[in-house]
Amino acid sequence: MLYERGQTASASQFGRNKVPIKRLVSYVDAHDEGDTEDVSLAVRFEAELDDGELFPVLDDRGWSSSGTWSQVSSTEIEETARVVVGPDEPRDDETWQEAEASYWAYVRELLVEQGIEIDVANLRLLPHDVILTRRLLDRIEASSDGPDPDAN
Repeated sequence: MLYERGQTASASQFGRNKVPIKRLVSYVDAHDEGDTEDVSLAVRFEAELDDGELFPVLDDRGWSSSGTWSQVSSTEIEETARVVVGPDEPRDDETWQEAEASYWAYVRELLVEQGIEIDVANLRLLPHDVILTRRLLDRIEASSDGPDPDAN
């Protein structure tokens, strides 16, 4: 089934009603408990349905920085999170286009395994929001001289 831009497929297996995917969301949090200045972040990449239900896509992503918390901004974290969740860089034997196609096919496969049907073309068109946890925002603010000017 094909969908026009803005429309999505839905979770129809496992007894779920047909509910379209609204967006992709990357949730970013600090890896540590706040007892170090080392910057280490974890990203959980999920699909959010129109009814608010979340389905995990990738939960093994993250990064560390040689900088300190006082040197990072929410904008920098949001931009890096989008890169970290993918698509990944191409292997030696593939082009960027092939790497992107492989990535989106893999994301689609992960969603299909959870009963969410969507074609790759429409999956690629979904909005991708990045949400920083309150704990992370507090960490950034506490490490700076005041509120992060990039924070919403």
